Parts: sequence; structure tokens; C-alpha cells
Amino acid sequence: MSEAKGGRSAQLKHTGLRPGWTTGACATAATTAAYTALLTGDFPDPVTIVLPKGQSPAFALAMEELAGDRATAGVVKDAGDDPDVTHGALVRATVRRLPPGSGVVFRAGPGVGTVTRPGLPLDVGEPAINPVPRQMMRDHIARVAADHGDTGDVEITVSVDHGEEIARSTWNPRLGILGGLSILGTTGIVVPYSCSAWIDSIRRGVDVARAAGHTHVAGCTGSTSEKTVVAEYGLPEIALLDMGDFAGAVLKYVRRHPVDRLTVCGGFAKLSKLAAGHLDLHSARSQVDKGFLAELARQGGADASLTAEVADANTGLAALQLCAAAGVPLGDLVAVAARDQALSVLRGAPVAVDVICIDRAGTVVGRSDVR
Repeated sequence: MSEAKGGRSAQLKHTGLRPGWTTGACATAATTAAYTALLTGDFPDPVTIVLPKGQSPAFALAMEELAGDRATAGVVKDAGDDPDVTHGALVRATVRRLPPGSGVVFRAGPGVGTVTRPGLPLDVGEPAINPVPRQMMRDHIARVAADHGDTGDVEITVSVDHGEEIARSTWNPRLGILGGLSILGTTGIVVPYSCSAWIDSIRRGVDVARAAGHTHVAGCTGSTSEKTVVAEYGLPEIALLDMGDFAGAVLKYVRRHPVDRLTVCGGFAKLSKLAAGHLDLHSARSQVDKGFLAELARQGGADASLTAEVADANTGLAALQLCAAAGVPLGDLVAVAARDQALSVLRGAPVAVDVICIDRAGTVVGRSDVR
């Protein structure tokens, strides 16, 4: 009989839900096909790309157009079983050659937003194409250029059909991303979240870790936080719980089935919601409370001016950056408050807890001690 498997991949398999592809993966596939056609005259269909974790999915092209110094390819996003508002959207990439030394330049086409307010991982004025998708596109441009003896100096314009309309159903307008959607994804894969199925998979993950004798487990909000706790503590995959947005599910199950130690690791903004008392961290069901962050900053030494700036910040990241510049440890304050909320949910269960807050790059921006 084979040993039970744990970790993120086992949780996904246990749900029976079909994963899908991020807009970033679709844009990368479209970019790769368009650039290949620009150099060879032929569009690869299907086009295969390599995702950050090494998977190599193939994407069918929904449209292709080659005209002069530019080529356009389109991929229809398949979000799998996730109720994603961008499921079925046509993601297009137009690639145009630039003079040698120009590098890779990104543009927002119709349906892709532009950043208009600070506090996001992109500068104001930039197209809303997040850092990991940008790097994926750069990497694939470089591979195709090497294969065909080109310099890889190109302009990539990403667009999404009806993206401006779809974006009205997202948080983009509130965040100051105007004109359309964001091109997102850190792994290229959309992990589908059925509440009941995913919570059941979390419980199974705890059971498997306990059965294997692991006394220290980590509840992580995603793949970046998993990497962080592995680097910090050397935890094996079987001890990693992909809690996603369901912090309460982890805490309530560990309360009934204790382990010696639970580390909670996730993005600063998500864990600020836990710190404020929310157990479901999904953006549709809880939001970052800037007033709460302002009060924490005040308690941490922020003056009245900074406290007001934090309360008026565009995003949690912007609040964190304001405090960091002033020497106020908002990340640590959020981590401690989140740990204390976790302990309150555990209701005296014999579980020691610590919390680690990270930014989008996986840098630790706050942590609590173990209590």
C-alpha cells in the first residue's frame, strides 16, 4: 500500500476539481505563438509554454493574424472549474519587432487596464500586466529569439476582448486600475476553489500530516508563501496546507485535531484581514480595512499625519510602504494581531502559532513570535 500523499497537489487531486489557466499563462502562450510567426511565418498551434513550476501545457489558438512587422495570436482562457469572471475571455497578444537594444516593452491594448494609483506592484502609468506574467513573456521571447537567431527586442501589446466590461465585476476600478482587466498569475495555473471541496481537502491535509508524524504544519495562502515556509523551516510538502482563503477552516480543524505548531504564512493584505478578525480571506467576502491598519500603525508609533495617510491608502501594500518609510513596523504588527486572532479561534487548543507576512515577491515583511 502506497504512502498517503499530502501538500498542494494532493489537495487539488482530492477535490476532484479541474484546474485552469491564468490570464498570464494565456498571454504568454499568445505572445509565444505571435513572435514565432513573426520570425518564421507560421503560428505554432497548439503552442506549448513552460510555467514557473515546470509544467508544459499546450494552448490552442483561437485567432491568428500576420501583417508586416507585427503578428497577433489569441487564446481563450479556460479557468477549469473555478468560477472565474474571465473564463472564456479571448486574450490576445500582438508582437512587434523593435530596434536592437530596445528590450521587451509592454503595452495595454483594449480590455487591459492601466495603473493610475500607487500601492500596486507596478508603477503608475504602467499596463496592468503583473510582474510574473511579464517575466514569463520575457523568458519565452528569449527562448524563441535564441532558437531563430533574433535579438528578442519586441513590443508586446496584450488585450482582452470585452475586458473593460468584465473588469467592472472586479476590484480593479477601486484599486485605480482603469480601462480593463489585470493580467495575473504567479504559477500560471488557476486552482479552483469550491468551498466545500477545498475545505474537505484542507482537513485531509491535516490528517495526512498528523498520520505521518509531522508536528509542525503550515497553512499557506498560495505557492509563494509555501516557498517561504520551506525556506524558513525546511518543512516537507506533506506538512504544507494550501488553505487559500480559508484560514478559518484550517484553524477550526486544527483546534479539533491539534498539532504542536501551526505556522500561518501569506500575503500582507490577506493576513491583515485575518488580523482584523476575518476567517474567509476571499476578496468577494472580506476587504482590507485601512482604518484598522491605521489604528495598528498609530499603536506602533505613527504620528497623526502618517495615521491619516494609512487610513487613506489605496491598498494594503501602499499602507505597508508608507509605514516602512517612516520606520513603523506595520508588517510585524499585523502578524502579531493575526496570530492573536488565530489563537482566539483555537480556544486554548494545545497548538503554538506563529504568523509570517510576505509581499508579492515572497520577501518577509512581518512576523510574530511563536505563542
